[in-house]
Order: sequence, then C-alpha cells, then structure tokens
Amino acid sequence: MTVEIREIPLAEPGAGPYGITVGPDGALWLTLAHAGGIARLGADGAVRTYPLEPAGGRPLIITAGPDDALWFTRSGDDRIGRLSVDGEQRTIALPDGTGPGGITAGPDGALWYAGMTSDTIGRVGTDGTVTAFPLPLAGGVPSMITAGPDSALWFTLNQANAIGRIDLDGRATVHPLPTANAGPVGITLGGDGALWFVEILAGQLGRITPDGDVVEFPLPDRAARPHAIVADPAGGAWFTEWGANRIGHIDRAGRIESYDLPTPNAEPHGITVDADGVWVALEIGTLAHLTPTRTS
Repeated sequence: MTVEIREIPLAEPGAGPYGITVGPDGALWLTLAHAGGIARLGADGAVRTYPLEPAGGRPLIITAGPDDALWFTRSGDDRIGRLSVDGEQRTIALPDGTGPGGITAGPDGALWYAGMTSDTIGRVGTDGTVTAFPLPLAGGVPSMITAGPDSALWFTLNQANAIGRIDLDGRATVHPLPTANAGPVGITLGGDGALWFVEILAGQLGRITPDGDVVEFPLPDRAARPHAIVADPAGGAWFTEWGANRIGHIDRAGRIESYDLPTPNAEPHGITVDADGVWVALEIGTLAHLTPTRTS
C-alpha cells in the first residue's frame, strides 16, 4: 500500500490539536487541548474555532453523540462539554476529581467516559444526568473507551496493564495483558467484532475478543509509543506513532506498515477515518491527511 500525506494548517502553534472525530455534519471536529477550544474543518477547507465556555478546560477526546451534536471531555475542570453543529455550548459537571479522558457514544443512547483520576467509568445522558460506576481496582487510570460489539463499553486501564469491560448496569470485568507494564491507551472496535488497542510503553498493538482472548503485535520500532487507534473498513486499523513521528497501519493478518510524517516532531495524537482517507491531529497545530492507495 502506498500513502500520500499532506498537512493542513488548523490552528496557531501551541493550540495543541489532540482528539478528532467526524461530526454529524460530515466535517472534522478537533479538540485544542492547550488553547481550550474546538476546531471544525469543513469539506470546503474552511476552519472555524470555538473557544470553550467557560474558558480553559483542557479538552481531550471528542465524539459524535446520538443527538447530532459533538461531545467532549474537559479533563482540566471535571466537565463534559456539548457543542452543537451551530456552535451552541453547554457543560455538564462531573464529580470533583474525575479527570475525564476518553468519551464515546454508547449503545443505550448516552455518552460514556473514562475517569482517569477517579477509578470510574461514567455515563452521561443527553439530558445531563450523570452516573459514575467505581471500578474494582485502584490506580488503574482508565484512559480511552469505546463501544463494543456486545452492548457493553470497553476501555484501557493504562496503569493496571489491562483492558476493561463494563456493561450498561455498571458491572465491570478486567482482562490482564500478557506483557507487563504495557501501558494501554487508545482502543477501537474492529470490523470483525474484536477490539484493537495500543500499548504505548511496550511498543505493541493488541487485539482482544469479546471473550477476553488477547493477541499482541510488536511494532518494528518498539520505541514508537503508539497512542491512538481507529479501525479501517478492511478489518485492520490505523494508529499514531507519537514517539516516532509516523502513522502506522496493521491489516487483518497482522502485517504492519509505517509512514513518516512530512514535518519533524509533529506529535501525532488523535486519528479518524472517513471516505476521503485517514485524518490525524498533530499537536504542532496542523492536521495530516493520508490518502491510501492499494497496490497489487
């Protein structure tokens, strides 16, 4: 596979593009972690930025909600933010000390988040109702979260070396990883019903089935520090190599390829896929667009 990569200016250096998702309007929406804002890149190339209300908040992860709005975590002030495609904002307060990281739309029409500093997984209804479920271990640092194939939510436990599963009633199961101190971060539902995840400290990718069976895939560069991951339509996944300034791909057979970014030290973070290719938030203030071409 060959890949064409171009970078698109998005925000001033230091704004810190971090999370990215495709919105209900077909545009790309990104969090600006350092600037405290949300950016929108339209299909026409126009960029619009929405400063957070209230200001600050250190937004991290953003997802399209079930109500045609964007929902995001405000890790700096224990809130969940909601932004309509027309730019209307509101926030929902979480318990003090939650430290929300990942967020995803659940199978029940609510948003689910990972409480990084509170050992909780939480549910936020679109009406603003919050329910926090304590996890059965302390200090695990639940980081990223995604809807699974089984009407449950799956999440990474960065400091517990494990992948967790929580059902809609709040019952949690923990699946330890084979590699010690792997540091799992990003997680995504694959096309075959299993989940892909990254191990930032071990330099590996992982795949876990709903039954809890784990297979790990070492990267060619074990120091690449994989960070975020998104499934592709062909059954594989794309991932960011934060420590190596690259974007990687794994196919369903486990073959791994990596592609260098044009700008040095771009700090790739969030990643998403749409019909036009692969999009990556670069902390330097730009967006990378990868257009893959299959070769025979």
